[in-house]
Amino acid sequence: MKYGVVKTILCSISLMICLGATAQQKYLLQPDRVFDGEQTHSGWVVVVEGNKIAAAGPASQIAVPKDAVALKLPGCTLLPGLIEGHAHVLLHPYNETSWDDQVMKESDALRVARATVHLDKTLRAGFTTVRDLGSEGAGYADVGLKQAVDQNIIAGPRMLVAGRAIVATGSYGPKGFDTDFTVMLGAEPADGNNLVQVVRDQIGKGADIVKVYADYRWGLNGQSAPTFSIDELKLIVETAKSSGRPVVAHASTAEGMRRATLAGVETIEHGDGGTPEVFQLMKEKGVALCPTLAAGFFVSQYKGWKKGVDPEPAKLKLKRQTFADALKAGVTICAGGDVGVFAHGQNVYELELMAEYGMNTSDILRSATSINAKTFHLDSLGKIGPGFLADILVVKGDPSKTISNLRKVEWVMKNGVIVK
Repeated sequence: MKYGVVKTILCSISLMICLGATAQQKYLLQPDRVFDGEQTHSGWVVVVEGNKIAAAGPASQIAVPKDAVALKLPGCTLLPGLIEGHAHVLLHPYNETSWDDQVMKESDALRVARATVHLDKTLRAGFTTVRDLGSEGAGYADVGLKQAVDQNIIAGPRMLVAGRAIVATGSYGPKGFDTDFTVMLGAEPADGNNLVQVVRDQIGKGADIVKVYADYRWGLNGQSAPTFSIDELKLIVETAKSSGRPVVAHASTAEGMRRATLAGVETIEHGDGGTPEVFQLMKEKGVALCPTLAAGFFVSQYKGWKKGVDPEPAKLKLKRQTFADALKAGVTICAGGDVGVFAHGQNVYELELMAEYGMNTSDILRSATSINAKTFHLDSLGKIGPGFLADILVVKGDPSKTISNLRKVEWVMKNGVIVK
């Protein structure tokens, strides 16, 4: 190939990257290795045609279209676009502004403007899909953000959204105000038979997921305690299931987790106080755990803890133990950090903590790709193979050996378009 032709191709690619091009191309991607969502392969190439992966496998076995643009990626690993399992794009770190002040004092317009930046940072970090689990006082702004991404108005990952989320009356929201004063709660209260109406209303307003708080800090002394009965939780699950939607549960107590599991939720978020018995029940019922390790890690730092200097707080020690118990029980582990508590675009912190807390790096990669895709019913995502959507991340190094290599992003492709 002549120099002028190579230069033209490179300039074209550079222009597409800069402009976030929407034109579909054909690519032959030639990294050192490919993680296909299950395992890592050396000597593989990947062919992308339009918005899908046309072929993936050993270079000698792949038929390459004559008009494909060949991109050599020396020293790199190619893998499916990562899937963030627990995000709040309408929140920003609590050491910048407290949760109470974000919910009660920041306008929805301000929060949406900030969220557009969060989405762009998330995508550029290699996370091409996010499960956003609650607008935290911003109504159905997450539904609007999802629509803006889908319509290419703003840059961002694919979104699954939960809208307002559901809490038991009196259990959630900012506390300490005059009882005659109504404050923004950050979620929608409901109880008993009213749950059916609220679930249907949230679905009608665009929620892909129904999120319920199965427990919260409403105990006699401010401790976490279950909020809904098993029958109430079953009512939520049955109503949501009629529309084909999953229910996910915030649960940090063993009893809250037990009730939610028996009610038929698909994932437990947090799981801080899980016991071996509860994790065994989750395994038996096919309920996955999204541990959100990073949230507690950063909240501890915001409270003054310094890693490597101060003793590890009791809450983090407990989190290490319960995460180990979940792994031992064989519970399906989703990757999701509760990002928004900490900075968007830094989602890899959760994966690094999963490694630090004892999870195998290849298993972590599976959690952030194929396992999240399967758990969240994203059948066309999470793997590198023919027919899958071309959501692709390329990083320097081998993240199956060192998970932090996921920070070394070379470029990101979403739906067949290079976006970074």
